[in-house]
Amino acid sequence: MLVESQQLELKREYTEDVKKTIIAFANTQGGELLIGVRDDGSVAGLEDATKIQLQVSNTIRDAIQPDVTMFYRYDIKIMEGKEILSVNVQRGTDRPYYLAGKGIRPEGVYVRQGASTVPASRAAIIQMIQETSGNSYEDARSLRQDLTFEKTATFFQQRQVLFGITQQKTLHLIGEDNTFTNLALLLSDQCPLSMKMAQFEGSTKTVFKDRREISGSLLQQLEDAYDYIDKLNRTRAEIRGLYRIDMRDYPPEAVREALLNAIVHKDYSYNSSTLVSLFDDRLEIVTIGGLMKGVALDDVLMGLSVLRNQQLANVFYRLKLIETYGTGMLQINNSYNDYTVKPRMEVSSNAFKITLPNTNFARGTSISNSVINRPVPDTSAREEQVMRLFDKSEHIVRKDVENALGVSQSTAINLLRVMTEKSLLIKKGKGKTLTYLMNNYHQ
Repeated sequence: MLVESQQLELKREYTEDVKKTIIAFANTQGGELLIGVRDDGSVAGLEDATKIQLQVSNTIRDAIQPDVTMFYRYDIKIMEGKEILSVNVQRGTDRPYYLAGKGIRPEGVYVRQGASTVPASRAAIIQMIQETSGNSYEDARSLRQDLTFEKTATFFQQRQVLFGITQQKTLHLIGEDNTFTNLALLLSDQCPLSMKMAQFEGSTKTVFKDRREISGSLLQQLEDAYDYIDKLNRTRAEIRGLYRIDMRDYPPEAVREALLNAIVHKDYSYNSSTLVSLFDDRLEIVTIGGLMKGVALDDVLMGLSVLRNQQLANVFYRLKLIETYGTGMLQINNSYNDYTVKPRMEVSSNAFKITLPNTNFARGTSISNSVINRPVPDTSAREEQVMRLFDKSEHIVRKDVENALGVSQSTAINLLRVMTEKSLLIKKGKGKTLTYLMNNYHQ
């Protein structure tokens, strides 16, 4: 007498639940499905076993992902003079297998529990992903497959880099099983991790002056975080003889490299936000994930780079956000060469912190906010690009800056605001009629 067990399932006839059973066998220890046998083990038989065989084949091909066809075989058998269909399923190597219409979620992933087919727990799904994908978080299949890439696609377009299906596969956003990886999740509009920004009064975390949480694609978070800090990064003016010397609180290059380091080297297997804190005397960036095994802080300061997220770093390299691996910390330190205060890096077993000292606070000079906050003309690359727009037109609008520089709306607004405060530009009109003219005094 046949009895159902963890590796044997009996079905009187073909039903839609057959696909759940096949998924469960492929996700657990394999097993055999007999169609044409009653639950009590008695043989009912099939009127047209060949037709049922075709139905099972179509179901496996159309309703189950990833492709499980390599791990099953079916045979028409004769039991007690009647035809039945035997479907033997091996344990698959691309677990978890799931219903194409449900995705990698408990309602789409099934396992065998005793003689029953049941939805897998979230913990069991994650364990299967880890077992089949290795220890690399970014290469593992994403639990979410309904991903969109509006912001990331815009970044690629602005930098004239293709972002089609072929490129997504090359960059490992799409895995060998044609599903989105965790790298895709991090670069998608649905990225579940965030960056928390806060400005404090004084030098302690006692009184908040401002706070916000930045979400979206990691590329979006990078841009928004830099813009937030840049708005608070004041310029101090000092007269030395006949010359006026202008100094930002934090060297922009150091801010940029510190943010890139926090994003590229973070351990994304932890569901934790990156913390960015601005005090009167310093800027702190704390990210989860200590140094890679065998790497010491001194090694990092010397320029050694052991990447935790190789594929993510490659994306940033393709977009020319990073130039060569291992130069970030060197560039941060070099940007403070002309100052007595120096950046500080601290590491624990699970976290990394970069502290950028406020160069103007360290000088200890009392100066009015009106002078500190007043930006002055400089020769930044972006500002030069904006000024060149006036070679073709007497006035420009925000959209002209977005298109010419390949930046977001918020970045363009901030850049035009700074250039206006520097008296490089003159605003004319308001709202939809707002335009910018070049201040001929600074030509």
